[in-house]
Amino acid sequence: KLRIFPYENHGRTNKIKIHLPIGRKEYVMANEKLHICDHPLVQHKVSLLRDKNTGAKEFRELVSEISMLMCYEATRDLPLKKVQIQTPIAIAESNVISGRKLAFVPILRAGLGMIEGATALVPAAKIGHIGIFRGKGGSDKTVANEYYCKLPFDIDERDVIITDIMLATGTSAVHAIQKVKEAGARSIKFMCIIAAPEGIAAIQKAFPDVEIYCGALDDGLNEDLYITPGVGDAGDRLFGTK
Repeated sequence: KLRIFPYENHGRTNKIKIHLPIGRKEYVMANEKLHICDHPLVQHKVSLLRDKNTGAKEFRELVSEISMLMCYEATRDLPLKKVQIQTPIAIAESNVISGRKLAFVPILRAGLGMIEGATALVPAAKIGHIGIFRGKGGSDKTVANEYYCKLPFDIDERDVIITDIMLATGTSAVHAIQKVKEAGARSIKFMCIIAAPEGIAAIQKAFPDVEIYCGALDDGLNEDLYITPGVGDAGDRLFGTK
């Protein structure tokens, strides 16, 4: 079955054709809140990330590089204001970001890998953390259990970007978004590298106002609820654990 997902790229509306397997209950709906980054560098690095022979060191570096490139797109709508700056030659009218403050909130543990790249672009951003495991003992991946949450005290004054490498069922993402909303944040984006249609649909159903940025939209989930083709267990590959 063929679905077409619109996304914005430099003010133009493009279309990405995604083949989804027949018979699944939920498909991603065409929605302007979904942004798939088609930049050649992102796509190239995502391909390297998928390779099972990519070691932990290179995997971490690729996650950081992809995150920086994707953060560039996710912050494209920051407002600007005109200021006058004295150069060595003359006064220049220049643009600076107009008063908007950012916070990044990684979902532990894999989301941590995206923070270095994101803060390379926005070093003044504050960072929160949300730790979630799915199900009792992590066995049931359809139930989110929070074991840690620490958010910036002024998060209600900041635009928030929640990060996680993978968006599979959407269970952890929906829980994290709910926690950030309860803390008072009004502008929230979700940024991941690999997404499944089921995860996209879960966020769009629970929080239709949240914009989603991803580097690749994969076919779906297997019987173990891993994204296919995916990258495997992103946390294990990031930290060299099993």
